[in-house]
Amino acid sequence: MNLYRLESNPCGVDRMKRFLEDNFVSIGYPGIGDLEDVGDSELKDRLTKVYKYEGQELADRLNEIAVFVHAMQDGDYVLVVENDSVHLGDVGDYYYVETSDTMEDGLCHRRGVTWLNRIPSSELNDYVREWLSSPGAIAEFEYPLSSAQLDGWVSPNLSAQSQMPVVADHRVHVDRETIEEALEILKQALRCEDADRRERAAAAILRYAK
Repeated sequence: MNLYRLESNPCGVDRMKRFLEDNFVSIGYPGIGDLEDVGDSELKDRLTKVYKYEGQELADRLNEIAVFVHAMQDGDYVLVVENDSVHLGDVGDYYYVETSDTMEDGLCHRRGVTWLNRIPSSELNDYVREWLSSPGAIAEFEYPLSSAQLDGWVSPNLSAQSQMPVVADHRVHVDRETIEEALEILKQALRCEDADRRERAAAAILRYAK
């Protein structure tokens, strides 16, 4: 299990509110198609054709996309900065949304997120604060996960919850069809071979049932 940081402004537009409301994160890069089974060589060709990247800029962009699509895994954690706080989430698998593959939207490459908590930046340790301020759209935490000292925020106690409610300011109405679709995905996850994923899917269904 690893920890990543991700910027909230793919394509140069802040998308934090949408990330929170719709429970996903994205790295942008519209116009290069579904990357589920795309290797480095093919990705390089697509980026060069669409964005005209070359040299170090091309290498940097290839690395960012590879981290988001391939290195990050279901069950890893992500931190996204918003003003003087950061949002902590548990990420799911990569998926591609063709209808968002436009320069206007741009959020076609996605990972689902279960948002766990909103953490004041002042509560983060020096390792994490320094890492969050480093350049780049996405990066993996270079120290052991335990060094981030986020355990209390992954499973927050009642005191922490009362001080910083999870995305309470961003609740929106979700229609019944969307809820049923989400529940069906969770039901499918209950039947997968990954025990950790089954456990998290079961917990999500039980939370909904309360």
